[in-house]
Amino acid sequence: MPDLLRLALLLACSTGVAAAQAPQNNQEPLSIERMRARSYPGSALTTRQPLSPGANYRRSVVSYQSDGLRINALLTVPSGTPPKGGWPAIVFNHGYIPPQQYRTTERYGAYVDAFARAGFAVLKPDYRGHGASQGEPADTAYWSPEYTTDVLNAFASLQKLKGVNPERIGMWGHSMGGHITLRAMVINPGIKAGNIWAGVVGPYDLIFRDLPRWGSGSTRDDPRARMLAKYGTPERSPALYQAISPNFFLKDLRGRPLQLHHGTGDTHVPISFSQSLAAGLKAAKQPYTFFSYPGDDHNLSRNLGVALQRSVEFFKKTL
Repeated sequence: MPDLLRLALLLACSTGVAAAQAPQNNQEPLSIERMRARSYPGSALTTRQPLSPGANYRRSVVSYQSDGLRINALLTVPSGTPPKGGWPAIVFNHGYIPPQQYRTTERYGAYVDAFARAGFAVLKPDYRGHGASQGEPADTAYWSPEYTTDVLNAFASLQKLKGVNPERIGMWGHSMGGHITLRAMVINPGIKAGNIWAGVVGPYDLIFRDLPRWGSGSTRDDPRARMLAKYGTPERSPALYQAISPNFFLKDLRGRPLQLHHGTGDTHVPISFSQSLAAGLKAAKQPYTFFSYPGDDHNLSRNLGVALQRSVEFFKKTL
């Protein structure tokens, strides 16, 4: 028996929690229906620190409210007069970075710059517990709803920003941020389009099987082990795991397009995740494009320029 499943069974026995005793699916905080029932009002964006401008855009560290917490974010806004209706905009969801190492203005600089130069307002939320944001870090986005909540409140806050068109906002996500992007899109139909790089976008049987390093199950505090102890495996509790997986709500995208990018040499998030999502989108008859990059890594470093150009063009067409 694999160590992960052995620990899950031991934990289940020691706590007296069996999969058959799991709460109703819609009571699990990660359930898509429960997250849809919540409100995500966001707030006005407050400037906390002006930054040096980019080539044709302004930059600043801003903050907004999410669950009563102050969440910081990097904001770029194109220079000049907005087009009629306001600038198109992108909520930029970064991948997993150890919260204690995260800094608002570090990493993903070239990515944000590419979208900002192309005339998009960009808001990159830090997530709670990251940088100077308030709150405690969550157990990544697969095991708790907090980061998705922060992103949905970021989306609502960006809609309130003067000069931004609230009807022309999409999402970009990398790795864990790709999972957040997909989850957010099936919760909020106002998100017009999604662009996902190397995303953790497969259903939960793939997350358990193909992400061994993201929660090993080796300790009682491991979120993956807690989930297994509480509900059992996806094979044991299929309805529960379907209720929390955005992959089982793809029809609710209702024609909003997705563009997927993944390197075949990715050793952090296997390409099986994007392949699974692409197959699900095809079965649900939703529009998508899927670019694979032979031999490339988790950051698409060998094809960065091409992937960014494709992503920029995608948002120009869809927003």
